[in-house]
Amino acid sequence: MIKEAICTGATIEEAREKALAELAAPEDIEVKIEVLEMPVKKTFGLFGGAPAKVRASYEESPAGKAIDYLKRVLEGMGIPDVTVKEICEDGHYRLDLDCGENHGAIIGRRGETLDALQYLTSLVANRGAEEYIRISLNVGDYREKRDETLRGLARKNANQVLKYGRNVTLEPMNPYERRVIHTTIQEMEGVQSHSVGSDSDRRVVISLEEGVKPTHGGGYHKGRGGRGRSGGRDSRGPRRDASSVSREKNPQEPSRTPHRDAGSAPLYGKIETKTE
Repeated sequence: MIKEAICTGATIEEAREKALAELAAPEDIEVKIEVLEMPVKKTFGLFGGAPAKVRASYEESPAGKAIDYLKRVLEGMGIPDVTVKEICEDGHYRLDLDCGENHGAIIGRRGETLDALQYLTSLVANRGAEEYIRISLNVGDYREKRDETLRGLARKNANQVLKYGRNVTLEPMNPYERRVIHTTIQEMEGVQSHSVGSDSDRRVVISLEEGVKPTHGGGYHKGRGGRGRSGGRDSRGPRRDASSVSREKNPQEPSRTPHRDAGSAPLYGKIETKTE
């Protein structure tokens, strides 16, 4: 997309300066200057004459209009003078925001404000685009810290699944967060993950791979009479579990409720946001 500004002035330099000011191109963008009309002096200083006309233009990146929109929204939030650095990698545009001490206001609780800004910015960037443009926002090193928190969450719960064999369902996450969890689980042996739910209630479920046995509670059980299969028989006769013995001593005691899958696990640990 080409952005341009056409201005006039008594001289070419004056018209050029006006066009550059109106265009307000980023500092690292190469601006093309074209002289559309040369200035014409008045006859005898009284009749005729015409000003110079200059066009200043540059090719805006796909994320350019999204950056303009983002700055307007942030200004409306009372956060002016935000510097946005655009980084493009394999068609993915990452916008790094430098907003001084206003990190917390942009990030919001659990990153909800930053995620909302990212969603809106992505909509603007893809309006009228022929191919989908992926946009992500970052403030300071928040995303890096958040990714590490999510990876730690995935590993911790995957180890619980490997140990006890019970599925773990995490709290609802956005697509980006679920992708981090799935990627981490794929790097671990014996566990797998899939998503359930829809829209804002979509969440990740971590479970054992087919054929994998949990490491806790199975296998051989060592008792005082030697080794034997847990729940089997030894030389002293049939084994009884603790709950049946307890009920014999106290018939009024109700049976214990069977274990269920963990309903949910905390989504985030504490993420420190550093302000300088």
